[in-house]
Amino acid sequence: MQVMHDVDLTPLNTFGLKARARDFAVLEHENDLYEIVKLPAFDRESVLWLGGGSNILLMRDYQGLVVHVKNKGIRELSRSDGLVYIEAQAGEVWHDFVLHTLEAGLSGLENLSLIPGSVGASPVQNIGAYGVEVKDVIHSVRCFDLDTRTFVTLNNADCRFSYRESLFKQAGKGRYVITAVVFALSETFRPNVRYGDLAAVVEQACAGRKITAKDVSDAVCFIRSGKLPDPATLGNVGSFFKNPVVDAETAQKLLAQHPAMPHYPQADGSVKLAAGWLIDRCNLKGFQIGGAAVHNKQALVLVNKQQAEAQDVYALAQHICRTVQQAFGVALQAEPNWLPADFHV
Repeated sequence: MQVMHDVDLTPLNTFGLKARARDFAVLEHENDLYEIVKLPAFDRESVLWLGGGSNILLMRDYQGLVVHVKNKGIRELSRSDGLVYIEAQAGEVWHDFVLHTLEAGLSGLENLSLIPGSVGASPVQNIGAYGVEVKDVIHSVRCFDLDTRTFVTLNNADCRFSYRESLFKQAGKGRYVITAVVFALSETFRPNVRYGDLAAVVEQACAGRKITAKDVSDAVCFIRSGKLPDPATLGNVGSFFKNPVVDAETAQKLLAQHPAMPHYPQADGSVKLAAGWLIDRCNLKGFQIGGAAVHNKQALVLVNKQQAEAQDVYALAQHICRTVQQAFGVALQAEPNWLPADFHV
């Protein structure tokens, strides 16, 4: 196992923040983990497992070991009762994997098209879009357990999924290294186009013909491309803030003042609000601090407009949170992970 030193991490985080790693190694196969944990540079408390770099904000040089997870491979495991069980290695690019499943005639991931990042990161954040969360189609997650230094398989219930949360962000943080994910996808397509403007875009594209999973994926890509800049040309981490969830009483008070406010009742009686709408209503589109700015097409996205420094992003995120709190009494929470963790909003 080769360990490199003083490695530039700028091209490995999609916001494009300048940072370097003191030590750096690449995981190309899950069995590399047996060697990685024996490295002199390995420290379980400080090691950074880096996938696509689309959900992190590097606030300074990383004074520890960074392991770039790049293991690849997709295979069908079995078929049963109309479901196809597909295993994807953690280093697979998420959107490429989604396209692979669509080409195989499977459905379940179409609403999650064009989300940046890797397969291994998808269970951690329980990624979601357009009315679908990845927990809906995850069968199990294969992990390396750093407590026992053995491989284990966690089923869906073990992962303790909730909105943008999972075991891997809570009790299991720092313990489990995800190496592969098994998805249960359907051979029969059942469209889910109820969320936002997805239905209208799909209907226009299909012009009365039968809708396919590829149609939904194409519509999602069309909508996302219009709102979310390509990280290769304008650095970003996708949606920067979680959609806040408030109690029913708070939602009713806000709706009385803002009848047009998008809101989504949840099964437990709470109500999810649209963070982007709240930010937009505060007239923050295009607002800029240093080199970091609120995207002028989508208020939920912060962008690296002019070689942003880490402190620019932090100051901008804090300003947005304060402004929304003052205007609506609603607290926003950032989706990406601040590194080191003492930075947070």
